[in-house]
Amino acid sequence: MPIKLENVAIAVRDLEATIAFFADLGLTVLGRDEVSGEWADTAVGLDGNHAKIALLETPDGSGRLELFEYVHPDAIETEPTLPNEIGMHRVAFSVDDLEHSLQIAARHGCYPLRGVATYGDVYKLTYVRGPSGIIVMLAQELKPS
Repeated sequence: MPIKLENVAIAVRDLEATIAFFADLGLTVLGRDEVSGEWADTAVGLDGNHAKIALLETPDGSGRLELFEYVHPDAIETEPTLPNEIGMHRVAFSVDDLEHSLQIAARHGCYPLRGVATYGDVYKLTYVRGPSGIIVMLAQELKPS
């Protein structure tokens, strides 16, 4: 049986601000909902689970993010992850114009962790600290394939 990546889910502090960030980068909101009840408690493994969610998709339809903001129980604030920590590392996007994408990110108060790098003659790329501390990699291909 083949396997297909459905989406990457990320808990966020402010759903609307995070949607705005990713929408400005070019993702489309496919839908929104609130989830709760026994089925959600069972699926997530958290009693009293109640969250507002949004599903976003890349313009080419190949990638999806599920963003969720907890209503109950209260979200637990943690320090944003560092690139070398075990666990969810980052989400990565190919962009047509890295400088333009960085301008969009800056409008949301999101900036590169250090700067823009060039990986061989393949990509210009950077890691941006996005909303809720999410690490977002933005990469522009240098030579179209």
